[in-house]
Amino acid sequence: MADLKRDVAMPIIGSSITVLLLIGVGLATTLLIDGRATDKLITTMLIDAIIVVGIQIYIGNTGVFSFGHIGFGATAGYVFALFAISPEAKASRIPEAPWGLADVDMGPLLAVLIAVAVTLVFAIFIGIGLARSGAKSGAVSATVITLALLFVTHEIASSWTKLTGGNRSGLTFGIGETLQSRWPIYIVLFVVVIGARLFARSRSGRLAVAAREDNLAARSMGVDPIVQQTLALLLSVVVVSIGSTLRVYDLGSILPDLFFFDYTLITLVMLVVGGRNSVTGALLGVVVITFVREVARRLGSSGYEFFGIGLDTAPLDWIFREGLPTVVLGLAMVGFMILRPGGLIGDWELDSWLSRRFVPAEPEPAPVAPAEAPPAARLVAEGVTVDFGGFRALDDAHLDVSNGEIVGLIGPNGAGKTTLVNVMTGLVAPTAGSVRLDSTDLTNEPPHRIARAGLVRTFQNLRLFSALTVLENVEVSSLVAESYRSERVRIGAAQLVKAAGLWDHRDRRSGELDYGNSRRLELARAAAMAPTFLLLDEPTSGMSDSESLNMVDQVRTMAAAVGAGVIVIDHDLAFITEICDRIYCLDQGKVIAVGTPAEIQAHPHVRAAYLGSSAPQ
Repeated sequence: MADLKRDVAMPIIGSSITVLLLIGVGLATTLLIDGRATDKLITTMLIDAIIVVGIQIYIGNTGVFSFGHIGFGATAGYVFALFAISPEAKASRIPEAPWGLADVDMGPLLAVLIAVAVTLVFAIFIGIGLARSGAKSGAVSATVITLALLFVTHEIASSWTKLTGGNRSGLTFGIGETLQSRWPIYIVLFVVVIGARLFARSRSGRLAVAAREDNLAARSMGVDPIVQQTLALLLSVVVVSIGSTLRVYDLGSILPDLFFFDYTLITLVMLVVGGRNSVTGALLGVVVITFVREVARRLGSSGYEFFGIGLDTAPLDWIFREGLPTVVLGLAMVGFMILRPGGLIGDWELDSWLSRRFVPAEPEPAPVAPAEAPPAARLVAEGVTVDFGGFRALDDAHLDVSNGEIVGLIGPNGAGKTTLVNVMTGLVAPTAGSVRLDSTDLTNEPPHRIARAGLVRTFQNLRLFSALTVLENVEVSSLVAESYRSERVRIGAAQLVKAAGLWDHRDRRSGELDYGNSRRLELARAAAMAPTFLLLDEPTSGMSDSESLNMVDQVRTMAAAVGAGVIVIDHDLAFITEICDRIYCLDQGKVIAVGTPAEIQAHPHVRAAYLGSSAPQ
């Protein structure tokens, strides 16, 4: 489903222009401010750009704030140094290095490859732990793990002196053995920035962003966040590893503190200030913080004068002192996290802007047509019981639906309607009972597998991918359906957006839509999964009578287009009786009636439980 212009050509063009601008800024600075210090500053800035973009690949696409990437960088840096430094240089610092590493002698390119490979293996184990902890306990748990990783790698580097040289000697290249040209940095920077944007526009990148925006909704659309987060982590570790080896190669030495908390703070501030959700923002942040730190360093240096006023003398000496760059970094981090968490440019990308300006608009798609009758399918829930502590939310509830009908679930508040849908879609584990789709047992399966099997839902409270456009929201489901629902009738994302009446809003962020359009978008996104059954949780909640009637047509149109059966929860009886072939009524967790709309309206137990009439004795 990739659009080659939008997802491949424009990211390459936009990334190339961005990198050229960054290099141009560096070259212009060296021309304007001559000197070895300026030259070194620009080289450092370009290497920082590689590392920060590597961190952005993970943080920006997954939303997991990582303190541990510099720990991966330390691993790569030490492995590179151990293999790239000559035996003569190692003999004076780590003569007793294990595994014969003191005698290893190889070229820098091969050493980089080995460093990346070793760090990648390390990252695979960490990545699985990060993804699992994030899935179970949220992003905060994963962030804490990355922080622990940073301290562990630093402690190992400090303590294992036979391998690393520790804090006193470290590892140092011989004279003339360090990086002598910026060309390797330029090449790597081009490849990294282009690769980061191509990943963001790839299937994995877009699914990772969906999970970043709403993990629960993404899983209910068939996305497995563990897979996407792990892929993002591994790619980011490769980039950070390469950047870290360049940093060590340029500096000519490595000590434990080179890749510890100070450098973690610098790189994260660069990312946060520019915009963590944007590759362009990451590069902008690198430029801004590099020059801000340099200005702060000069202002805080001993003896610096500003128009003849010594800044390191009273009463200004408590501000303008050697620690001023660190203070500035801390203030920038806190200020942006509170006042502008999206950074200077949010998730703006140059290639996206170029696409909107120069790529012709997609032609309006043809209207959707009803699908041919799909093979018969049955969704059966039997004996479903759910206990929450001492409260029984469902008590031997049951449901039997074919994909050729629309079935309603009604009942008073707290009757167990949403809980039953949650059990069928894997969000709640039943105490007893089973859920089957034809011969496939879906009981206790995770939500993403149930969605891939054919049960796709909407939510009582809106759950859209707010930062994505209307069209991109629907495309997320289409991407999953391509891989897991290929045997079903699938409608293009653009057609479904038009069918939902949202074609004129297709390029707007979904978070900007009004309530009614948001509901229609959620329905279109679910239909894009090519489901066997659509499970709709109060799709008309908060709507006017006219909007509810319009939703009747929307549900029928979408269900017919993809050949799906429908299970719908709603309190709007006019909507339910208008749209449903059969209705199940629940009260206090039990099914008290099943029948046609007319039968349900006349049923005495329903009138007692739902309509407030007295029940027969």
